[in-house]
Amino acid sequence: MAAAAGGPGGRSWWRGLVAPLLLVVLQPAGAASASALPVVINTWAFRKAAETAWRVLQVGGSELDAVERGCGQCEIDQCDGSVGYGGSPDESGETTLDAMIMDGNTMEVGAVADLRRVKNAIGVARKVIEYTKHTLLVGESASLFAVRMGFPYEDLTTQKSLSVYSEWLNQSCQPNYWKNVVPDSSKSCGPYKRPEKVTYKEEQTISQRSVHNHDTIGMVVIGGSGTVASGTSTNGAVHKIPGRVGDSPIAGAGSYADSTAGGAAATGDGDIMMRFLPSYQAVEYMRMGTDPTVACQKVISRIQKYAPKFFGAVICANTTGSYGAACNKIPGFTQFHFMVSSPLLSQPTEQVVDCI
Repeated sequence: MAAAAGGPGGRSWWRGLVAPLLLVVLQPAGAASASALPVVINTWAFRKAAETAWRVLQVGGSELDAVERGCGQCEIDQCDGSVGYGGSPDESGETTLDAMIMDGNTMEVGAVADLRRVKNAIGVARKVIEYTKHTLLVGESASLFAVRMGFPYEDLTTQKSLSVYSEWLNQSCQPNYWKNVVPDSSKSCGPYKRPEKVTYKEEQTISQRSVHNHDTIGMVVIGGSGTVASGTSTNGAVHKIPGRVGDSPIAGAGSYADSTAGGAAATGDGDIMMRFLPSYQAVEYMRMGTDPTVACQKVISRIQKYAPKFFGAVICANTTGSYGAACNKIPGFTQFHFMVSSPLLSQPTEQVVDCI
């Protein structure tokens, strides 16, 4: 019997058993999820942005192309008044734009902040990657760069943004972002200055933003081969102090992409969230094998320890096509809506997650 088992017939039987086992064992990691790619995920129910990015991939465009066009669609559509021209006037009544785009293959980032009189902020950010050795350009100089790159100067002010500004002035400039100044910023307009004798008030970190004033399109695109790109675009915090820059154009804060791990993007109160580099942190969690939903939740929990009432959410996707999101539960904001496009869905689909 032993000889028979070791003979030609026995070996054939052994090979027949082991061969399928080897096929299972040697299947590449992530192969089971291959049909989940490519994937496009973006903050909020910005459907046209999702559809545009998905369409770019379907006609052979790159992941960076998809991010640029998807976020650019929101700039055109003025998504919820929080992206693009004609929204979020600052203390002077002017609308300025912030945007970034990141290549997860090369780790290159292009970003602009406090961009004035140019509508296509994400397009200018892409040109920072393509035509400079820099990462971030700001203010008037960023606008001059944009013009050199062929973007036209255009007025970002609209009747709606002027109306928002006028109403704010009539409400004694409430709310605003000043503290510890004279005159009392909680009761009157400026100009403000530092008091001669400073008495600092203890103030809780409470977001001035709400779901009715949500901001920023953040987008993560993962191509069929696992290549990752991400980007953001926003007109920032309404009634911000001129010159203010939030999280959106900051790599690792507004968004982050790494083709060896995944991508993430954040939305919400950028002044608080940027201190924690939530997008970078989420990608690093995914690098360690953490599920995207859990990675997002861990990032939100980390910020909660310091700012329990902050307004914000994070989206995450890894290189196998798995994705997730998380948000901080506060009054008026108990669920977060986001868009997902993938071969597993018949069309770009709005999804909802309960805040924690």
